[in-house]
Amino acid sequence: MVVSYMKYDCTGVILAGGLSTRFNGKNKALLQIQGKTILQHIYDVYVALFDEIILVTNTPDEYLDWDFEIVTDIFSVRSSMTGIHTGLFYAGHPYVFVSACDTPFIKKEIVEAVLEGIHGNAEWIVPQTKSGLEPMCAVYSKQCLQNIETCLNNEKLKIDKCLRKVPTKIISEKKLLEKDPDLISFFNVNTSEDLCRADSLVTGGVS
Repeated sequence: MVVSYMKYDCTGVILAGGLSTRFNGKNKALLQIQGKTILQHIYDVYVALFDEIILVTNTPDEYLDWDFEIVTDIFSVRSSMTGIHTGLFYAGHPYVFVSACDTPFIKKEIVEAVLEGIHGNAEWIVPQTKSGLEPMCAVYSKQCLQNIETCLNNEKLKIDKCLRKVPTKIISEKKLLEKDPDLISFFNVNTSEDLCRADSLVTGGVS
């Protein structure tokens, strides 16, 4: 099924907090895998799905040449939930799809599977794998803003606990496997070893 971004009233948000101590202060989003930055991998998926793309970062000067809106965190709390809140706050659509900047193999089909949940009454649409919920590959409604602000003000930084009373739709692992048999969309580059593995995966034919 071909999905047009016009079908979903949703903004694509990428969280790129800043420099990584595990990569000697380098920006993970701009690390290259076979000559292509991780951010470019994600952007190529987003641009086919969303008419509005927002990057949340604390190092905005590094992205001035990119064709998306750049915003910085509203709250100073160091947490991915801060970035989710910021993306929701600035989004022009009532929903946002959120991904971290270190997921080079996120597949368009997985994003579409999550976006399909928008047609119900859920305010949080989140995949679930054997590892648990995947809040960095999920849709959030602007209705979540107040809950998230309250949690940030009280430094309660677990997103699943923060949104436990919000109408939620879980995307089952069974459905995810139909779209991405190896669940490579949920692969994160957190270490130099992960980066080497990502290079090997691209060499082996993963796209």
